[in-house]
Amino acid sequence: MANHKSAIKRIRANATKRLRNRYQAKTTRTFIKRLRNAVSKEEAQALLPKVTSMLDRLAKKNVIHKNKAANNKSKLTKFVNAL
Repeated sequence: MANHKSAIKRIRANATKRLRNRYQAKTTRTFIKRLRNAVSKEEAQALLPKVTSMLDRLAKKNVIHKNKAANNKSKLTKFVNAL
């Protein structure tokens, strides 16, 4: 166990950040699945900006790598355009 007050606080802060990051990443994955399962092009086009924004936010906060976010955005855009 940590011996310093600052180390104990850091453990608490890290646990909070971990939960927030997990929640945001899981929510983004859910929206990606929802976009992939979209039947109509209008529905997919409405979801695309929201998913793109979520991916950018995760990349900015280093939850996912920036290249992974770019690859996902590219694939999803190609998918929506092909509908």
